[in-house]
Amino acid sequence: MNLVVDIGNTFVKFAVFDNKTLVFDERFKLGEFATRVKKLFKAYSSIDKAIYASVGATDKKYWNVLTLFCKVHVLSHQSKVPFKNSYATPQTLGIDRIALATGAFYHAPQRNTLVIDAGTCITYDMVNDFGEYIGGAISPGLEMRYRAMHQQTSALPLLQVEAPLDLIGNTTNSSMHSGVVNGVCAELDGIIDQYATRFKDLTVILTGGDTHFLSKRLKNTIFADSKFLLKGLNYLLEYNKH
Repeated sequence: MNLVVDIGNTFVKFAVFDNKTLVFDERFKLGEFATRVKKLFKAYSSIDKAIYASVGATDKKYWNVLTLFCKVHVLSHQSKVPFKNSYATPQTLGIDRIALATGAFYHAPQRNTLVIDAGTCITYDMVNDFGEYIGGAISPGLEMRYRAMHQQTSALPLLQVEAPLDLIGNTTNSSMHSGVVNGVCAELDGIIDQYATRFKDLTVILTGGDTHFLSKRLKNTIFADSKFLLKGLNYLLEYNKH
């Protein structure tokens, strides 16, 4: 069995795979890492290898804990990838985007695939029908847009993500909700339309923390999969096991 460890700025995600099947996943605070690792390996003693992916500076103490239980592959820009990487600055490509591109490569082989990860930032990653990663885009996510309006003005409140009641807001709060949510949806649909005009038979996958909130508000046909990043990391672990 495989263990996927995805470390963000605040939270950690564990995912256990039996071959390609996700059998368990959880999210918790970084400070609980050691306790959760022990509990996990007690429940899934057949885990024999793990992949460790951190979006920030990697703290060795966390993966050192993992090495007490199984073999660990630390994902980096030196890791092998199944796709051709045509990014102009591959050393700056986020490991989360590497995992998403890998997921796209295996999800729809020899097809044009756009993966949209709606999280802290919204990332767009394109793998073409030649199995080539060609890049994408990065823009602010939902919560970041709310936070930016609050922090960079003197009067606008800090709001939580909420579905707007109407396109036209008639209060400051409802105007902010309309601006952020409708703005993001218009961006997503507009970007998808532009990719679809350039790439034939485009497959679009939406993932990330805001998948459920956004998927039902888009006009375009998409595949929604909130676990897509974890699946991409599992593919990378298998690809790098030798």
